[in-house]
Amino acid sequence: MEIAFLIGRIIVGGYYLFNAVAHFAQLDMMAGYAGSKGVPAPKLAVIGTGVLLLVGGLSILLGFLPLVGVIALVLFFLPVTFMMHSFWTVEDPQMKMAEMTNFAKNMGLLGSALMFLAIESPWPLSLGG
Repeated sequence: MEIAFLIGRIIVGGYYLFNAVAHFAQLDMMAGYAGSKGVPAPKLAVIGTGVLLLVGGLSILLGFLPLVGVIALVLFFLPVTFMMHSFWTVEDPQMKMAEMTNFAKNMGLLGSALMFLAIESPWPLSLGG
């Protein structure tokens, strides 16, 4: 089971790190999109959310300070999910479905992040161990 947990951590941590890199590499595009959704100081918000994803991703991947990583992910998901994917405000049926899908995905990822709290620290095969 320890190997399966490590593989899962690599996949999930890598997912968050991939998205963190995208926040920095595509900063202007993401800030433009965030601005169109009414996010105040969109460039700063994208940088901040990129940092949260980076901290969360590294923590999950390495098993180092998992509580800090989960907190970073919760701080990412709560505002982003409700501000960026507010499907209930969208009129166009296709866009509404896309936002609903992203909202549900984010809620599922938030739930999986919270489940990491049930695993006793230090995690097996981690830098925290």
